[in-house]
Amino acid sequence: MQDIHAHDHQRSPVRAVRLRAALDLARADAASGLPLTFDRLAAWQRQVLGLPTRPAFRTDPAYAKEGRERYGTGADLPDRLADCLAQSAEPALALPARAARAYLDVCFFHPFDDGNARAAFLTLTYVLARDGVALDEVGPVRRVPRRADDAGGALSLADLVAVLISGTARRAAHADRSSPPHRHSNQTVLPSRHLPTPHLSATASTSTRPRPPSA
Repeated sequence: MQDIHAHDHQRSPVRAVRLRAALDLARADAASGLPLTFDRLAAWQRQVLGLPTRPAFRTDPAYAKEGRERYGTGADLPDRLADCLAQSAEPALALPARAARAYLDVCFFHPFDDGNARAAFLTLTYVLARDGVALDEVGPVRRVPRRADDAGGALSLADLVAVLISGTARRAAHADRSSPPHRHSNQTVLPSRHLPTPHLSATASTSTRPRPPSA
């Protein structure tokens, strides 16, 4: 993926190699129909961090954004995250809203001691891939910081994911028209008849849930 080469490789070639391996695993899991669970996230995170075993759910408070956000602990956090991840498969919710919710859930439950932003990216990729979508551009999702107390930002993320899905579909369709008849695009996108509308604030707002406290 171009974004991994442009962003992660510049930080560390090893980081990029590990994230590509985790991305391949997440997409394979989606293609196999495996459910989205913490164990699934931990398997990807093992690749991301180059660990000998799957990491456990964190047991200490975590901090992000140079200490401006604090993520607490609690015996019920793993079960609450499990419930949230399961909701990413609800067919009644629009795909961009489900993907955005899952992304933010991983960000703000902050289940791992390290690499939670990459875990959130892999989660979003998995939710989209399960519905046959592979974005050709993810930088706008990965580069913009998200705050745990920003409900409007959560809605705008759902809108952004919808725009990126539509843009990917348009570019793939253009590439197909521009290619010789014997060639086909290898980009997997949502069929046009199933494309969501780009503005999903109403849908996303009905699916917003409280996050773990951060202060």
